[in-house]
Amino acid sequence: MQLKTAGILGGMGPGATIDFMSKVLRQTPAHSDQDHIRLLVDHNPQVPNRHAAINGKGEDSGPHLARMAVGLEQAGADFLAMTCNTAHAFQQDIQNAVAVPFVSIVDEVVGALERRFPDKIQVGLMAAEGCLQAELYQPVLVAAGFQPVTWNARQLKEFMTLVYRIKLGDTGAEVRQKTAALADLLVQGGAEVLVAACTEIPLVFGSQGSTVPLLDSTDVLVASIIDYSLGHKMLPGLTDQN
Repeated sequence: MQLKTAGILGGMGPGATIDFMSKVLRQTPAHSDQDHIRLLVDHNPQVPNRHAAINGKGEDSGPHLARMAVGLEQAGADFLAMTCNTAHAFQQDIQNAVAVPFVSIVDEVVGALERRFPDKIQVGLMAAEGCLQAELYQPVLVAAGFQPVTWNARQLKEFMTLVYRIKLGDTGAEVRQKTAALADLLVQGGAEVLVAACTEIPLVFGSQGSTVPLLDSTDVLVASIIDYSLGHKMLPGLTDQN
C-alpha cells in the first residue's frame, strides 16, 4: 500500500511544530527509513498573529494559510493538517482553497475524548485567548455531551503571557510551575479531564504534572496523522482509501 503524504501548515509556533514532527518520527511504527511517512511541512512563523486577527485588531491570517495550503497541495500532499489550535479559526479559508481533505485538530481531539473518557463530563480547556474567543472547541464539546470549563479573564491573561514566553524559548521552571498552577485552577473549577488545546503546552506541561487525565492535542494529531498516512483511518470526506 502506498503511504499518503501529509501536508502540515506549521510554524505557529516554531517550537510546537518541531515537537509535532519529533513525535511523528518517534511514534511511527518503522523498521527502516522507507517505513516512515512523508511529511511536507510549511514551517511559516510569518503568518500574522492569529489572536489579533480574531479580535479584528490585526491582519487576516486566512489568506496566508490558504496560500500555504495551496502550496502543500501542489507539492503533492494527499491531505492537510495544522499544528496550531487557534489557527483553526481560519479552517474554512484553507478548505475553500484546496481539494484535498483537511484534518481538524479540534475534531480529532473531541473524537479522542469520546473514545477515551466517555464517563467524563467536565472538560478543562487549556486554550489560548483566540481559540476560546472563536469558540473552536466549546460547541463541538457540548454537541458531544461534554461541558467546557475555562479560565476567567485574569487567568487567561496570565496564560497568554506564558504562551508568549514559551514561544520565545522560555521553558524553564517558573513557566512550568505557573502552567501547572493554571491547570490546577481548571481542576478546582470542576474539570475531570484536561485538554491541552494549545500546542505550546506540551513543551512545559505533561500528564505527570496533572492531577486528572490530560489529553494533549499534539499527541492526538500525531496519532491521527500517522493513522491517516498508513491507511488505518478513513480521511474526512472520502468514501474510499484510494
